[in-house]
Amino acid sequence: MVTRKGSGSAGSQAPFFVGRSRSRASAASSSAPAPRQPKPGTTVRLTGRGGIVVIVLVTFVAGLLAHLTGVRAISGGAFTTVCVLAALLVRPAELLSLSVSPPLAYFAGALLTEVLLALGSEGFVRSVAISMGSQLAHVAPWLFLGTALVLIITCFRGLPRNIRTLNDELNGRPQRRRS
Repeated sequence: MVTRKGSGSAGSQAPFFVGRSRSRASAASSSAPAPRQPKPGTTVRLTGRGGIVVIVLVTFVAGLLAHLTGVRAISGGAFTTVCVLAALLVRPAELLSLSVSPPLAYFAGALLTEVLLALGSEGFVRSVAISMGSQLAHVAPWLFLGTALVLIITCFRGLPRNIRTLNDELNGRPQRRRS
């Protein structure tokens, strides 16, 4: 004979598919934490992925703007500026993912721009390939500058600590204490 533990006790809960009574539902909703509001004077923090997405989007918009105005330096200047801002705003624990991705983020944004601009043209692939080669050659100094600035800023914000933590995790060592 199978017996149920706690059958009929006041503390037992109904299965998940049985609706809650109003008193339990209101008690559960009132105990839920309210969304965290940022404190006045705090800065915005991005995740590592968020910083990369911001770089891609700004590169895309700046590439379109550079094409419309004919000033090709807009793309490089915007890339360098957004790299510095992303390095300053990304959470310290996620600096490693940001520090290795500016060149790839620029490439993705520039590729999106060139694909959009080449839509409907004859020789689409050839047009995109030639314009990407030209764009990358023109923006190379800006690309190096933006990447170098990201590395310098992230080194001062805690990148070496992130690298040590990753090394410890990969080698199965216990995490070191902060000193």
